[in-house]
Amino acid sequence: MLTASDFVLILRKLQRNIQVIGNEEPISAWKEAKLQFYGGPDGAAMQRRPLIHVKDSDNLVDVALTIIRNEISSVPIFKCMADSSGVPFLNLATLQGILKFLCSKLQEEAEGCSLLHNQLLSIPIGTWSPHTGRSSSRQLRTLLLSSPLNTCLDILLQDRVSSIPIVDDNGSLRDVYSLSDIMALAKNDVYARIELEQVTVQNALDVQYQVHGRRQCHTCLQTSTLLEVLEGLSIPGVRRLVVIEQSTRFVEGIISLRDVFTFLLG
Repeated sequence: MLTASDFVLILRKLQRNIQVIGNEEPISAWKEAKLQFYGGPDGAAMQRRPLIHVKDSDNLVDVALTIIRNEISSVPIFKCMADSSGVPFLNLATLQGILKFLCSKLQEEAEGCSLLHNQLLSIPIGTWSPHTGRSSSRQLRTLLLSSPLNTCLDILLQDRVSSIPIVDDNGSLRDVYSLSDIMALAKNDVYARIELEQVTVQNALDVQYQVHGRRQCHTCLQTSTLLEVLEGLSIPGVRRLVVIEQSTRFVEGIISLRDVFTFLLG
């Protein structure tokens, strides 16, 4: 499967040698480049691994942990077979799919679970801006609309994060740029007509809007309850909530699906 990070590597190699690289380059070559990017010149730190999968008999906790520990967005579900004649593929499991199922059950028992009514400001979850005084495993990064797209891509790849809040000069939320948004440049071969070094985040978002239309930034507040966050993240297509200050939309933090499951599973 060609991922968004693979496409970033393709774009950069195209920009470096546009006369030589073309559509004929095999995907395996880009996969090899990806190994080298994450593991250094010899790709030693990121070895090829067998297909990660789960069985239809596995419980949801194990499925969620498989996704989190392997830093993947989805995992194939195979049917358990008594013999080894074949392993039928059933579906893909995602954190959002698991969360949607859990939310349908939590609605029946929410009143009896006090944790669900705790506000974010009292829960050790998410990535936060230093000005909030909250600690987190990594510091929140934001970028301006005028920031180079290359800078944005560097942060996404090197920090192993899926998105970056985009803010104005006052730090107020304008949009979110996600690694998957880079695929908009593949539409009608836009990537072949641009100089990546000269593209800003605003330019890249404009292409995204042309391809998919404008979108809503899904947000929450530090005073939002855990249940409200879970319900927000269970909406199809929503992978993170940006925590903002209500009156100014100043970006204070970000809560991802992975953050939620890491917290819940402890």
